[in-house]
Amino acid sequence: MTPDQMILFTLFGAVFGLLLWGRFRYDIVAFSALMIAVVVGVVPTKDAFSGFGHPATLVVALVLIVSAGLVRSGAVFLITRTLVDATRGLGAHIALMGAIGGVLSAFMNNVAALALLMPVDIQTARKAGRAAGLSLMPLSFATILGGMVTLIGTPPNIIIAAIREESLGAPFAMFDFAPVGGVAALAGLVFVSLIGWRLIPQREGAATDSTDISQYIAELTVPDGNKQIGKRVAELSAPAEKADVAILGLIRDGKRRYGQARNTVLQAGDALVLEATPEALDEFRSALDLAVADAKREEALNAAGDGVEIIEVVVPEDSRIQGKTAQAIGLAWRQRSVLLGISRRGKRLTRRLRQTQIETGDILLLLVPRDTGNDVADWLGCLPLADRGLAVTVNRKVWLAIGIFAAAVLAASFSLLYLPVALGLVVVAYVLSGIVPLTELYDHINWPVVVLLGSMIPLGAALETSGGTELIAGALVNWTGGLPAWAVLTVLMIVTMTLSDVLNNTATTIVAAPVGIQMATSLGVSPDPFLMAVAVAASSAFLTPIGHKNNTLILGPGGYGFGDYWRMGLPLEIIVVAVSIPMILLVWPL
Repeated sequence: MTPDQMILFTLFGAVFGLLLWGRFRYDIVAFSALMIAVVVGVVPTKDAFSGFGHPATLVVALVLIVSAGLVRSGAVFLITRTLVDATRGLGAHIALMGAIGGVLSAFMNNVAALALLMPVDIQTARKAGRAAGLSLMPLSFATILGGMVTLIGTPPNIIIAAIREESLGAPFAMFDFAPVGGVAALAGLVFVSLIGWRLIPQREGAATDSTDISQYIAELTVPDGNKQIGKRVAELSAPAEKADVAILGLIRDGKRRYGQARNTVLQAGDALVLEATPEALDEFRSALDLAVADAKREEALNAAGDGVEIIEVVVPEDSRIQGKTAQAIGLAWRQRSVLLGISRRGKRLTRRLRQTQIETGDILLLLVPRDTGNDVADWLGCLPLADRGLAVTVNRKVWLAIGIFAAAVLAASFSLLYLPVALGLVVVAYVLSGIVPLTELYDHINWPVVVLLGSMIPLGAALETSGGTELIAGALVNWTGGLPAWAVLTVLMIVTMTLSDVLNNTATTIVAAPVGIQMATSLGVSPDPFLMAVAVAASSAFLTPIGHKNNTLILGPGGYGFGDYWRMGLPLEIIVVAVSIPMILLVWPL
């Protein structure tokens, strides 16, 4: 073993040990290791930051922005609101949510897919009166499985494609992962929906609602030309119940109607009085294409052209608005803002929102021009609550967002455009069309992941250049000496899967992929099946909450313990290996 190899193995061992310890964030650990490698000379100075311009790093960042655009446009909402039903049995619900999550995560970042669907799953659990932990883990696993199907579904696939291009001259295409990843995902989904969820331990007091979200009394207006005009209020009960919104009454010509409102035929300009969380309110508004205010206030809101955002503020005793109404202080014309809802410790309100006298302790839901939230809160003298990422779905652009993204996927699939370029064009189109506001363009990028990738790629390249991966491959080949190539492939997959359960899957892929190529070279067989085995195995992190971000996201909301994951995760990993090896040998022969 050469000195460079010893240094790199020591660095990788330290990185893995620190990641397991969890005391320091993974991006700091990886970047520190890169800096040390540059200082000691095992990574050339000219290559120190090459990982940050690597196609894999760029694609990961671009996918996160595209995912945000699909969410903000309502493209994902369009699917979920028509398919999710709280009255379904748990197995059927898990199968449906898992299928939706799997399909979404195949074409968008799987962390973003879970982040989108997790609130839907929690709301469904609350409506069904069961613990959210019974369905959150299957949903997390389903979104991880779905990412195996396409090139952009998960970072390991992107990294594998980039490594193949550097080593063999051509990357994997968009759907090259589908035959193996699709079968593994399908087998996994069948398992989690039929058997897996039954293995999750049930605890007393497991959270059915991980969020402490206020219910607001709010108003939504029926705009001119809306499809709900001519319907009775009672006909809106089904979409309201689906969105978890309570219809309290109707306001027409400034007068509030109560009992007889259910039979009232809706007219343009009517305002529905609702009780809901901010997320449920936006879902209901998007589903029925309602407006947040009358036409005049809508026009004032959008005058700046930068879009709007939702903020929540608490009214202290000395606030400007305390004891007054939103109309009296001129909230709309002074600050171009709309009072969207009021939460008053569960009390019902009897007057129009903008004519309701605000009391100390009220929580206000405000719709404000983008990037003016702090200024509006200061002007009101209110205290802003922690940002929960509330946003207004721009549902009028849903088909535009879908069309742009679909065109890019097709162009990349047929090699008309290089994938990073295709995704870059989607981002540009989303910004120019207002689907993703320019002011929050970079907010959607997970910068720690970018730093991790940018740091680990040069380290992985140095390990390969120094002969380290060849050394590992030789050790594995010697250890499996005399075994057929398919058995060696199985060992590589199991080792990679085990590493991915305790380490970040991107770091595991960067190390395991070159090892797979070296093993194939030593055996005199094609490296493609070994790369495909690494891709599937690196994504199969089901034993712990630290192996994949999705598993970490559900830890608190699901009320899980660290040792709960392996109960469903271990048989799932066995199934993935059992179905993947035959498919790899069939589709990518040795």
